[in-house]
Amino acid sequence: MLLFCTETSLTDRILILDFGSQVTQLIARRVREAGVYCEIMPFNTDAKRIKEFDPKGIILSGSPHSVTTEDGPRAPSQVWDSKLPVFGICYGEQTMCAQLGGEVHGSDHREFGRATLQIKEDAALFDGVWKPGDTDQVWMSHGDRVVRLPEGFKVVAVSDGAPYAAIANEARKYYAVQFHPEVVHTPRGAALIKNFVTKICGCKADWTMAAYKESMIAKIRAQVGSGKVICGLSGGVDSSVAAVLIHEAIGDQLTCIFVDHGLLRGGEAEQVVTLFRDNYNIPLVHRDASDLFLGELKSVTDPETKRKIIGRLFIDVFDEEAHKIGGAQFLAQGTLYPDVIESVSFTGGPSVTIKSHHNVGGLPERMNLKLVEPLRELFKDEVRALGRELGLPEKMIRRHPFPGPGLAIRIPGDITPEKLDILRKADAIYLEEIDKAGLYDQIWQAFAVLLPVKTVGVMGDGRTYDHVCALRAVTSTDGMTADFYPFEPALLGRMATRIVNEVKGINRVVYDYTSKPPGTIEWE
Repeated sequence: MLLFCTETSLTDRILILDFGSQVTQLIARRVREAGVYCEIMPFNTDAKRIKEFDPKGIILSGSPHSVTTEDGPRAPSQVWDSKLPVFGICYGEQTMCAQLGGEVHGSDHREFGRATLQIKEDAALFDGVWKPGDTDQVWMSHGDRVVRLPEGFKVVAVSDGAPYAAIANEARKYYAVQFHPEVVHTPRGAALIKNFVTKICGCKADWTMAAYKESMIAKIRAQVGSGKVICGLSGGVDSSVAAVLIHEAIGDQLTCIFVDHGLLRGGEAEQVVTLFRDNYNIPLVHRDASDLFLGELKSVTDPETKRKIIGRLFIDVFDEEAHKIGGAQFLAQGTLYPDVIESVSFTGGPSVTIKSHHNVGGLPERMNLKLVEPLRELFKDEVRALGRELGLPEKMIRRHPFPGPGLAIRIPGDITPEKLDILRKADAIYLEEIDKAGLYDQIWQAFAVLLPVKTVGVMGDGRTYDHVCALRAVTSTDGMTADFYPFEPALLGRMATRIVNEVKGINRVVYDYTSKPPGTIEWE
């Protein structure tokens, strides 16, 4: 993972050392919500990188591992030698105690889920949040537990299953909790993290989108100089924000290439062209390659084969259009911070890849271009905030995520122009009803799926034998986990009635109640 902030004007930052927790990203989100910049690095990051990053404090994450095993990960010695404030969370508390002379045991009394925290003593970490005698809900997820504290530490809170639920060494500014303050199930957890980064570490809360925009514009200009940049534009939030930010930095040195693969939702191609060519006056190449894509996808039913065909053709067409432009030295991508984190495991080794993150995967090597990735420090909600800072239309900023392969993975089985037309109409009705109900912004992603199943129906006095349409809507913070959205039955009924009545080719509508995991958000 690269270091970014050393080139920005932001001076105060927090380092999060990751021991493999599933919710380490949430720690970063809470720190940034407090107005402080932070980055996540693997626990075994070398001392030079930590020194270059120059944090004002360090947070140690949770982990699925055990401190009691020989191969359990440990914080680098530099953490304790640095004299910086340190905050250990769950496994972070355990390794802090084990490394500083305390003792940790495996325990038969495990704690998972909600627990009641009892505050025993004052601590700087609790300032304005809790006082002695208070009780509050926290979220536990641990098997091992601390049984003896290192010298200089005191117990400041307990729970039924954790006699050392929160500990502090005020002199060294070391704090640790056995629970997870980063999750929403610990209601006051975000306030604890804010206390640590602003009051204990003394960080200024200057992480704003206005500051980020100005520093990133300067960084893009310094990186690109007088060179030319090409950007693969999909019309989604990420690539749109990246394109407008880069254009603000270097103007007509940027050319966007929009490859229309014929798998977009209704009217999307026209919206992209109008927004970027007409409203922003950004040089834009619009290549309608729908016949090429649909021709090669004909009769293909395997989802992975579909993705590979679409990815290969996208690269071919993009490369062809880029060569027509000529002279570009840089390729812009809308890479986000979760993509960066997922590409580096906490051990520093390769991570499991479920799917490709970028539409332009493979292009930098093939075209011998340098990458410009102005969003790679940001989470999705931060990208939306940056879009607002740049003045993008709210309708564009609010858009739900849309997959690179488009509607191809929302039509299980073979893809035909007729099926695409049916799906576009059903999807438009579904999203219209969600928006009318005022629910669009509460939902992470919502879409219709045209199933490779036909069922018997009755319309009027006639028998029908038409497609089944599945509706999918999920809530999420980052797309890594998700739960179905609990629509009111009356609204689902209205959606189904409209789709069946207004879309010829569909006679039955079902709703997907699956969470992620075990399912994925998309169907293919």
